[in-house]
Amino acid sequence: MGVIVLGLTLLSLTIWLGLLCFWGQFWRTDQQLEVTETQLESLPVVCVVVPARNEADLISTSLRSLLLQDYPGSFNVFLVDDRSTDRTANFAEGVAHAVGKPQQLHIISGESLPNGWSGKLWAVEQGINSASKFAPDYFLLTDADIEHDPSNLRRLVAKAIQEDLDLVSVMVRLRCESFWEKLLIPAFVFFFQKLYPFRWVNNPNNPTAAAAGGSILIAREALERIGGIQVIRQALIDDCALAEAVKKSRGDKENTPFPMPNAPCPMPNQGRIWLGLSSLTRSLRPYDSLATIWDMVARTAYTQLNYSPLLLLGTLVGMPLIYLVPPVCIILGAVWGDWAIAFTGLLGWLLMTFAYYPTIRFYKCSPWLAFSLPAIAFLYTLMTLDSALRHWQGRGGAWKGRVYPSSDNL
Repeated sequence: MGVIVLGLTLLSLTIWLGLLCFWGQFWRTDQQLEVTETQLESLPVVCVVVPARNEADLISTSLRSLLLQDYPGSFNVFLVDDRSTDRTANFAEGVAHAVGKPQQLHIISGESLPNGWSGKLWAVEQGINSASKFAPDYFLLTDADIEHDPSNLRRLVAKAIQEDLDLVSVMVRLRCESFWEKLLIPAFVFFFQKLYPFRWVNNPNNPTAAAAGGSILIAREALERIGGIQVIRQALIDDCALAEAVKKSRGDKENTPFPMPNAPCPMPNQGRIWLGLSSLTRSLRPYDSLATIWDMVARTAYTQLNYSPLLLLGTLVGMPLIYLVPPVCIILGAVWGDWAIAFTGLLGWLLMTFAYYPTIRFYKCSPWLAFSLPAIAFLYTLMTLDSALRHWQGRGGAWKGRVYPSSDNL
């Protein structure tokens, strides 16, 4: 038994060494939008599209932050009221008048959801169609629960122009105030970065693609090149699906809105995207209980695994091996008096704590929470299993009163 346990501990330690050394430096938090130089030589036209369904509690703060952007160019906001029942549109109109910019807000009454579309993407499609009359160079796709820093749009556009990017996205700072948010939200970001190392995403010669739906700036030319939002109309993880479509599309530097002559050339058939963190733009959505975070993760976790039982099995085996074996082996080694097992387990736990600490620091949480990753990973494993169970029971993908089946059944 001792030999088997030692072997598992060594395997877990080896995996952590491999992740830290060869997995795109996913654990670092240095890919941040706020380090972007914001001087603009060109002022492209931007249209902001905000799908909103029953967001009366948050829309005032979110919309105010958009209308008060310090972007010096032309921009308009298109809010698509997705058949809300809480007077979302009325609150939005009141905000526009309160800040003296009613002419920049366009409220669109959403049409009924057709078959084969997710609610959010259908709303985005309607917003883009309405905004197209302004012939924008870029669309900013954002959620109704995001409070944008006044410089966010300017920084996104500057990033896109300076690096000749088709798509620029930031994972906004998620709310991290309650006990459960401090325990589980930084880990959500950490696991996302492990799935999609930002350095790989931002490398035009690496096929890894991802985006964060709270704040996505996409060039109109790139959106048209991939065939529009309709090509991902069934996607539940729509942000990553959009990024993948853009990165896989053929780039045409001569037709990009504001090409930079010295920008690095991607591989043939590769678009250019960038994903990073934001320390200033933040999500207003509260996740102040275990249940709300659990539902948020379980809604799409099995989708992330492509509804594959084999990938689910791999997750249920791999997560304990990577995250639970080290602390368990410390205990077993101490009880058995086998210090080789205990020491190897300790090394593994210290490595994962080292990897998690930058995210904990970014979210300004207690450093001691970095040691809690094994327990957090256990909870996320249970959430993933529950996501699969919900899918098999026909309850997967529930959001805003709608339940979406897998794309195969749409």
